[in-house]
Amino acid sequence: MSKGADALSRCPWPGSDPLYVAYHDEEWGVPEYDSRALFEKLILDGFQAGLSWITILRKREAFREAFAGFDPEKIARFSPAKVEALMQNAGIVRNRAKILAAVASAKAWISIEEKSSFSTYIWDFVDGAPVQNRFASMGEIPAQTALSARMAKDLRARGFNFCGPTIIYAFCQACGLVNDHLSTCWRHKECAALARKP
Repeated sequence: MSKGADALSRCPWPGSDPLYVAYHDEEWGVPEYDSRALFEKLILDGFQAGLSWITILRKREAFREAFAGFDPEKIARFSPAKVEALMQNAGIVRNRAKILAAVASAKAWISIEEKSSFSTYIWDFVDGAPVQNRFASMGEIPAQTALSARMAKDLRARGFNFCGPTIIYAFCQACGLVNDHLSTCWRHKECAALARKP
């Protein structure tokens, strides 16, 4: 547990980086119900694979610009020339496999949206309500769970890429499908209160 200059008790992982602290305090663990926002976070978590989240966070605005505001309809139509242009964009993570995965995932997102909504699809994995964990230390928090393994398997079957169980658990934490703020963190109770009733 860490305390910032404001004396609030926080999860220790943001350290003292102002950008990371703001992300922890304002976004991480907040239940996200918007289909487009969920898609953006899923793609960014895929780009994080093998990197630290702060690296992605620092590049997020450049990603948004490069990936058409994470509009799946536009990303699904990215041409080979567009992929090559992205490979020259120093503002993002230049990984061809991850860029192509984003295009494939956009097409899979559209397929789900045609039948229901991506938000409904994702939240059905937790029966519409966030899992409220009460971990006392970082060591108790798992890297993946049976839930994330099940979700990852289903996403891959639908055409999504870069969505293994560890990436998907990070996605669940970020989007508030699970509340993994430590029980002593000031945000635990705040995020729990934001959950919709199923």
